[in-house]
Amino acid sequence: MTHPLIDRLTTEHGMPHLGDEAALASWLDRPGTHCLFVPGDPGRNLATTDAAVILPELRAAFQRAFDCAVVGDAIEAGLRERAGVLKTPSLIFWRDGRCLGGIPKVRDWSDYLVRIPQIIGPRAGDGEAA
Repeated sequence: MTHPLIDRLTTEHGMPHLGDEAALASWLDRPGTHCLFVPGDPGRNLATTDAAVILPELRAAFQRAFDCAVVGDAIEAGLRERAGVLKTPSLIFWRDGRCLGGIPKVRDWSDYLVRIPQIIGPRAGDGEAA
């Protein structure tokens, strides 16, 4: 089941939808830091749509220090298990083929501003003026 706010991430914000393991592997092999949005079931979890609205704002707030993709239903459970982030919705960060960590559920804005730099590390500020 998709929701218009999740679809908006791909149609308006240009985030790829990763529907199978090959697409996921190809996307994670790209250079840079990646944020995987694992929506879960928006019909059962109302927080999913909140997370879909928050994600583009986070990407902008962090000045595109990471790119984003939406994880499809078919690969969601395996990815959550592999990353050790079992609750949805979640944001799971990857770099250089390894999981850096994740943020399950919807959080207060201030929590994201603290946790994301802790997860993605000093490379988030590469190229920023001091």
